[in-house]
Amino acid sequence: MGGETVQVITTDADVVAARQRGRLIAAHIGFTIGDQTVIAAAISELARNILLYARHGEVVLEPLQQSDRVGIKITARDQGPGIRDVPRALTDGFSTSGGLGLGLPGARRLVDEFEINSAPGKGTVVVMKKWKL
Repeated sequence: MGGETVQVITTDADVVAARQRGRLIAAHIGFTIGDQTVIAAAISELARNILLYARHGEVVLEPLQQSDRVGIKITARDQGPGIRDVPRALTDGFSTSGGLGLGLPGARRLVDEFEINSAPGKGTVVVMKKWKL
């Protein structure tokens, strides 16, 4: 089913490239156009957070196959300042940047599985999975 694709995130153009790569992988897997858009939006939220908070990181896109189902795994990681209060960061409206506070909670709503590991001074890793129905 193909290997992983790594997109380094350091500029707005990298965010666009990560979205486009995610959409292409999702199309190849057979996701609907609507789901391709959802996947691209989730990738965009995480990639923008990397730019905003860490300034540098990467998004790894990987086709998944588990038993009789297929999907896509999206991993966003950085070595930034980390998140001091993860549960609060996953609450709608919470923002330390003055934004709307929809990035992480919004991305979480768009996917089937969502996991975040972060600690102050250690960076952040978010793993999301979207399964094709």
